Amino acid sequence: MHLKPVRTTCPYCGVGCGIKATPAGGAGALIEGDVLHPASRGRLCVKGSALGETLDLGGRLLHPAVREEGRLRRTGWDEALDRVAQRFSAIIAEHGPDAVALYVSGQLLTEDYYVANKFMKGYVGSANIDTNSRLCMSSAVAGHKRAFGEDVVPGCYEDFEEADLIVLVGSNAAWCHPTLFQRIARAKEARPELRIVVVDPRRTATCELADLHLPVKPGTDVWLFNGLLSYLARHGVVDTGFVAAHTEGLEGALAVAGEEGADPDLVARACGLDPMLLREFYALFAATEKTVTAFSMGVNQSSSGTDKVNSIINCHLLTGRIGKPGMGPFSLTGQPNAMGGREVGGLANMLATHLDIDNAAHREAVRSFWDAPRIADKQGLKAVDLFRAVEAGTVKAVWIMATNPVVSLPDADQVRRALDACELVVVSDVVGDTDTAAYADVLLPALAWGEKDGTVTNSERCISRQRAFLPAPGEARADWQALCGVAQRMGYAGFEYLGAHEIFDEHARLSAWRNAPDALPRAFRLDPLVGMDRLAYDALEPVQWPLASRTTGTARMFAQGGFSHPGGRARFVPTAPRLPKGKPGGEFPLALNTGRLRDQWHTMTRTGKSPRLAGHAPEPFVDLHPHDALLAGVREGELARVSSAWGAMVARVVHGGGIARGSVFVPIHWNGQTASDARVGALVNPDVDPVSGEPEFKHTPVRVEPFGVAWHGFILSREELGLERIANWTLVRGSGFVRYELGGREAVSPERARALLGAGEDADWIEYEDKAEGMLRAALVLEGRLQACLFVSRRPDLPSRAWLGSLFELEALGPMERATLLAARAPKQGPDPGPTVCSCFGVGRNTIMLAIRDKDLKTSGDVTACVRAGGNCGSCVPEIRKLLDEVRCAEA
Repeated sequence: MHLKPVRTTCPYCGVGCGIKATPAGGAGALIEGDVLHPASRGRLCVKGSALGETLDLGGRLLHPAVREEGRLRRTGWDEALDRVAQRFSAIIAEHGPDAVALYVSGQLLTEDYYVANKFMKGYVGSANIDTNSRLCMSSAVAGHKRAFGEDVVPGCYEDFEEADLIVLVGSNAAWCHPTLFQRIARAKEARPELRIVVVDPRRTATCELADLHLPVKPGTDVWLFNGLLSYLARHGVVDTGFVAAHTEGLEGALAVAGEEGADPDLVARACGLDPMLLREFYALFAATEKTVTAFSMGVNQSSSGTDKVNSIINCHLLTGRIGKPGMGPFSLTGQPNAMGGREVGGLANMLATHLDIDNAAHREAVRSFWDAPRIADKQGLKAVDLFRAVEAGTVKAVWIMATNPVVSLPDADQVRRALDACELVVVSDVVGDTDTAAYADVLLPALAWGEKDGTVTNSERCISRQRAFLPAPGEARADWQALCGVAQRMGYAGFEYLGAHEIFDEHARLSAWRNAPDALPRAFRLDPLVGMDRLAYDALEPVQWPLASRTTGTARMFAQGGFSHPGGRARFVPTAPRLPKGKPGGEFPLALNTGRLRDQWHTMTRTGKSPRLAGHAPEPFVDLHPHDALLAGVREGELARVSSAWGAMVARVVHGGGIARGSVFVPIHWNGQTASDARVGALVNPDVDPVSGEPEFKHTPVRVEPFGVAWHGFILSREELGLERIANWTLVRGSGFVRYELGGREAVSPERARALLGAGEDADWIEYEDKAEGMLRAALVLEGRLQACLFVSRRPDLPSRAWLGSLFELEALGPMERATLLAARAPKQGPDPGPTVCSCFGVGRNTIMLAIRDKDLKTSGDVTACVRAGGNCGSCVPEIRKLLDEVRCAEA
């Protein structure tokens, strides 16, 4: 039977790419880009392309469970939901509504998010519902509200193609928003005069496309943009008509900016920049009307994140560069539905449909629409404070949905302590074994991507359908269904939805409720989408709010004013610069920056299943400058401990070439299931922005020191192994096997090797040991097939794993494979391909470098034509350009 492709959207970043998914039997699917989706036009990054590899049911939570006497017991939905409802009701009755809380996620669909907020704010009567979007987008939300009166991104993706200048601030878009970055790259190729400026302390892959890189001192963005505002005003680059007609507060903003921003040389000194580079940027911005300034986590994740956002917006308001083709400030959203969560009031300081919890008229509007018995009358606890309250015992029950705070929150060990002390922890997830699920009293199996049905909103305000193309496995249910089940058991009316389309309809009706010039006007409204039945909802095409009709959206906003503040004017916000709260020095001399990698997502519960995605960066690492490594006594390729005042982790030392002295970078993705000691959240300081509550993920004082081991090694095995006695390990998924990268302190004898691999006395066992060199190599063969192998050495430069991994595809080892197994090389094997650069086609660094030299390749296009690397999603093109430069420098 031929199955028809289902049009849906990607579950990763906020670009919101369209996907066509064709079920391929079991839990598999053929994944391809949807050429009809306006966000991506058929393009996918490597993570999106590999989604078909992540759909198996391995590790899935398929049935509800409750904890009794320290053990989880499988149960049915009725018992699980009864327990949640009874405990929530009892706690509320004894301690009040603020004694319970929800912590939710940008991985939820809008319909799930809507029901969660209705449940907590309108029926429980508490605003103690926050989201992991607090960790990535809340500073942008706060900045938008201060400037525009509402959380609105003014522009659209087409602006990146129409701009003459794109300024990327704190955004490694090449890795974190790949398909949008490739649109920029194609625009640059078509119009070489398009200028690109990257503002980032690190030299990232994004910088390979830049005409100008400003490696600012971490945390000094406000100095930079206050200086730009002052420069623009002094040089008369002001849209006086726009400012007079549509803004207020310019004098105050200019006065504050001028205190430290009037002299470009002083600004350059504060930012740690070459004054010539700074002046070049200022002159370029001043001379280029069609300018887009896009910002992301490097701006938001700061104790001054909201001021950073407003300092950028101030420059666009001054010049009137907003809401017009190729112009505007642009917040690049982190998660697939962070915007949708904001629309339904997902943050603890918001109400649904852009209404304010601090406004009595707004509260009454929402309460009356919901016909709710009560409404939360004050802001709830933001994420960091929420888990502090859990540990303190003032919040006695917490329901965590679609997120893993024991890994992702700052001061993550505090979250662990909080959950351990909490009276009731409910976890809704798709995975049964996560760091957070280990503390659950009730586990609820949720639908995963490909199974759940609803809507998401991307960074450009585009609402898209995320459609199911796989059946619900086991007893998994939609998150909104679990919420409704608890609400009904608690006696709450208004939760009798028959499908996601009914929830969306209610959401659309609320967006229009009292939304009039003489009532509670706001830009967010979905009037034309009211009244859709299931068929119309299923057929909904991507459309940007606010809508003119069911199929006609609004690409750009605010070109003619119409801001959401009373009086319709935007506000300039004075932004006094201040440094991060934690200052490196003494015991902790380095500044830790954290972020995403190209081929992984969040805590790897999905991307960690894909062998293809594991090749680019298989282990946790700490990237630091060679000078800092020398001072710390650590060497590239070896293990190091990274410590802060809050916690510690272990990672492998690398010198990526993009880190300035005094800083280190560690990726965020590894968790307790994929590594023995690599949760970087445990190190991150819990300082937050005073306005947004967003944590300072980009600047934590740390130290780096050797993590001494007696040997390095790896294991490839068909089955997962228990490695509790190994000092350090990382698990990497392969095709038909798992791989462990190891560092140990206790010697590995042949007898211990047998025990590790599960080899009995009569096992088919191959072994080689060189005690003088500290080398041991061994393999276990079971019924002619390679079952597992182990390689140990005093040195970290072990053999390539590539050929060994290929042996697990064989039904039986031949005589030649057995004879050469412990050499880790086929007799006629070519050169080691090296670390993966192109995950789409599995092309390694050494292969690309050899082709560049032997074929005299000059461009990334030449490399693609020769070895295919870069020929699919394009995410590796910046790295290919870097390799081309390396060869040129070596030959010069």
